[in-house]
Amino acid sequence: MPETVNDYLLRAGRLADGGLRLVDRAEQATWMGWGEVRERALAVAGGLRELGVGRGERVALVFPTGGEFFAGFFGALLLGAVPVPLYPPVRLGRLREYVVRTTRMLSVSGACIVLADARVRRFLGEAVAAARPRYGCRALADLPAAAPAEPVRPRPDDLALVQFSSGTTVAPKAVALSHRAVAAQTETLSGLWPDRPGLRHSCASWLPLYHDMGLIGCVFPALLRDATLTLLPPELFVARPALWLRAIGRWGATISPAPNFGYSLCLTRVADADMEGVDLSCWRAALNGAEPVAPAVLRAFAARFARWGLSPAALKPVYGLSEAALGVTFSDLEQPCHSRWYAREALAREGVARRQAPGAERESGGAAGAGVAGNAARANRAAGAVGAAGRAGSAAELGREIVSVGRPLPGFRLSIRDPHGRELPPCRVGRLWVSGPSLMEGYLGDPEGTARALRDGWLDTGDLGFLDDGELYLTGRAKDLIIVRGRNHSPAEVEQAVDALPGVRTGCSVAVSWLPEGAAGEVLALFVERSRHATADELAALPDACREAVLAATGLAVDRLLVLAPGTLPRTSSGKLQRSETLRLYLAGGLEPPAPVTALRLAQAMARSGMAYARWRFARREEGLP
Repeated sequence: MPETVNDYLLRAGRLADGGLRLVDRAEQATWMGWGEVRERALAVAGGLRELGVGRGERVALVFPTGGEFFAGFFGALLLGAVPVPLYPPVRLGRLREYVVRTTRMLSVSGACIVLADARVRRFLGEAVAAARPRYGCRALADLPAAAPAEPVRPRPDDLALVQFSSGTTVAPKAVALSHRAVAAQTETLSGLWPDRPGLRHSCASWLPLYHDMGLIGCVFPALLRDATLTLLPPELFVARPALWLRAIGRWGATISPAPNFGYSLCLTRVADADMEGVDLSCWRAALNGAEPVAPAVLRAFAARFARWGLSPAALKPVYGLSEAALGVTFSDLEQPCHSRWYAREALAREGVARRQAPGAERESGGAAGAGVAGNAARANRAAGAVGAAGRAGSAAELGREIVSVGRPLPGFRLSIRDPHGRELPPCRVGRLWVSGPSLMEGYLGDPEGTARALRDGWLDTGDLGFLDDGELYLTGRAKDLIIVRGRNHSPAEVEQAVDALPGVRTGCSVAVSWLPEGAAGEVLALFVERSRHATADELAALPDACREAVLAATGLAVDRLLVLAPGTLPRTSSGKLQRSETLRLYLAGGLEPPAPVTALRLAQAMARSGMAYARWRFARREEGLP
C-alpha cells in the first residue's frame, strides 16, 4: 500500500539532525526533533479520542508558527481525523472581517472542534458561537487527560487535510486533499533534491503553515527525508526580512521558497549592516512562486545579494496551486532561469505570443553578463530609450518580458485551452488546465464548484498563459484580467511598474478596470498604498510618478489613481491582494484603512468573544449537550 503522511511521521526521528528548528525574534532557536513531534502528537490524539473525536472528522487548527501547531496537526492525523489549518488573526485592525471569514471556513469545513493557541482563542468566540463546532474551541492544554493514542494507518484515499485556497478572486474554497495526493506531491518534491556524500539538503522557511507552500512544500518533504526544517514566523519576516536571509546563512539551508513579494521586500528593507557575516553560498534553490514573478525583482535580488555569496542560478521561478497540492511546474534546477520578450500588441489584441527584441531570450543566472540577472544592462539600455515623449509607443515596441516558470513536474501534463475547452497550439494564450498525481478530491461541500474545476482528470486552474518550447509562461488570472480598448492586459505588470518608486509600499498596489455605466470605454484604476516611511515630497510626487511609470512600462494611461494608507487594500489569508474585492469596496465607498489597534479595541474584541463563548455554552446546556 502506498505510504501516507502518517507513515512519514512514524518513521522519522531516526537521524540526529531530523526535526524542526523554531527561530524567534531574538534569533534564538528551539529544537524539536521529529521523535518529539510524534510523541506530542500522540498525546494530543489521545486527548481528542477521549473527547469523542472520531476517524474522518475535521479538526480546525488556529495556531501561529510553533510547536503547538505540529502537535495539533499531526495529532489529528494520527487519530485518523482530518486537520483543517486556518490562519490566526494577524491583521488586528481587521478583526471584524477575520471573524466573518473564520466563521465561514469553520462552517464549510464542518469542523467538530477548534484547537487554538491560548492567546488566539480569546478572539475566536464569535466565530465559534456562529459555526457551533460540536466540541467547541480548546487550547491543547485543555484537552482531557488520556493515554497516548495508538496511531491510525489511514488508507491512501482517505483525506489528509482540508486546505483553503487563497481566495484572490473568489471566497476561499475548502480544497480536500487525500493522503495519496499529498504523498505524491511530497515524494515528487523530495526527489528533486537527492542527498549525496557531502551534501544533505535542508530547508528554511517563513511561509505560513496554514497554506500549501509552507506546509506541503516545506514541512512534508523535510518529514519524509527525516531532515532539518528551520522556521520563522511570517510576521517576523515581514517586520525584519533580514532574519530570513540570516537564518539561511547561519544554518546552511539549501532550499528556501518565497513569493515574489518576499524577494522584493528584501530589496527595500534589508540593509548592508543586517548582512554582516552572512554567507548565502549554501542557497541552491531560491524558489519563487505563489504570485506573478517579476523579472526586474529577479535581476535586482541576484545583483543585490551576490556579494554575500548568492548564485544567480539559485533563483527558480515555479508554478503551483492548492488544488494540485502545490507544485505543477519547476524551472530547470541545473540551469539558470530565463525570461523572453513578446510583442505586447499581439498578446493584448490577438492572444498570440510572438517573440521580439530586446532580448529574445535572456537567462537569469550564470556568469556576469548572462541571464535575467546578468543581462540587466541590455534591458536597461532598452528601457532607457523610453523618453518623456512617446512613452506609450516605446513601451509597445519594447514588448513584454515574461519569466518562464518551467516545465511540468514528473507525472504532470499541461493543456492550454480556449473558452470552449479546445486545446490551443503553442504560443497561443488560453486557460491553463493541468493533470497530475496530486490533484484534489474536490471542494468540500461544493459539488457544483468541483464539477466546474475537475473534468475527466483535468483541473481548470483559472490561470491564463501559453506554452513556448514546452515551458509555461503565465499572463495572469482570468478573473483579474484588465481590458482596455478591447485589449487584454495583466494587472501584475501595471502593479510591478510602480513597486520600486519612492514612497510606495512594496507589493501593495492593485490595478483593476471596469466599464462605468454610461461611459464610452473602460476605466483603468490603480490603488497604491503609501510607505509608512514616505516623506512629504515623495507623497506629493507619487501620483505623477506612478502614471509615468505605468505608461513607460506598459503603454497604458491610468485614469484613476488613489494613494492609500498602509493596510487599506484587502488581502487573502496568505497575504495576496484581492483585486476584485478592492474594486467592489471602492465602488461601494467602503475602501477604508484598518481601524487603529489600541488596547481598548483589543479589550473590546476579547469582551465580545468572551460573551459569545458564554452564549454558546448556555445554548448547549439548554440543548442538553456537554
